[in-house]
Amino acid sequence: MGEMGNGYGSECHLLRFMGRHRRVFNERVLEAVGGQSVDWLDFGFDPKKRWPDAENKSLNFLPEDHPARAAWKQWWPQGRGIHNWDAVGQIRFGEVEEWLLVEAKANLEELRSDCGATSPTNRPKIVRALDETKRDLGVPKDRDWLRGYYQFCNRVAALYFLNKHDIPARLLYIYFVGDKGDARRTCPQDEQGWEEALRAQEAHVGLPTGHKLEARIHKLFLPILY
Repeated sequence: MGEMGNGYGSECHLLRFMGRHRRVFNERVLEAVGGQSVDWLDFGFDPKKRWPDAENKSLNFLPEDHPARAAWKQWWPQGRGIHNWDAVGQIRFGEVEEWLLVEAKANLEELRSDCGATSPTNRPKIVRALDETKRDLGVPKDRDWLRGYYQFCNRVAALYFLNKHDIPARLLYIYFVGDKGDARRTCPQDEQGWEEALRAQEAHVGLPTGHKLEARIHKLFLPILY
C-alpha cells in the first residue's frame, strides 16, 4: 500500500472494516477462509509516516528466536523491497492455529507490479527463490514472475516458504468493491468487475489447478458499503 487515501483506497477501507466493522469483517473472512475464529496482530508505530503506523513486514510476526527467521534471511533479501503485509492474523481450526497474511486491493492498477531490485546480490537471490517456488508448485519455468504481477508472486513465494518450514499459513486477498475511481484508478463496482483482470493475472502467473498451496490462497470480494 502507498499513502492512505481520504475516504478511498484499500488501506483506508481495510482500516474502516478492521476498526469500525470488525464483527462483519471477521464473519466475511471466516466465510472465505474457514476456521472458527481469527485474532489480528496490532500494527507498530512509525513516526516517519504521515499516518504514523508501521505495517507488519517480512516474517517479523514470528518469534524472534524462530529458526525460520534466520533461514528466511538467507532465502530472501531483507532490504527496501521486503514484504509488507496489509494485515496479519492467527486463524483457528479446532486446536490448530495458522497464520493468515492479508493483501487488500481496491483498484485494478494495484494488481500490477514489477520487481525493482537491481542489486547484483539481491536480484539473483529473488530469482532463485521464485524459481524454487515455481518448481515446487508445478509452474512452467518460462513464466515471468519478475514482471507484470511480481507482488502476487512474491507473496506466493513467502507462503511457500512458511509452509515448507512447517509453519501453517494462508494468504487472503481482499478485493474491495465500489471504491471511488478517477483517471488513475479503475475501481470495480461489482465482483464481475474484478474477474477479467484476475483471469489475466492467473494466466500470466501459471499456477496449475490442484497445486499444493491452492487450498491456502483465498479471495474475498468485500463491498465498501456492506
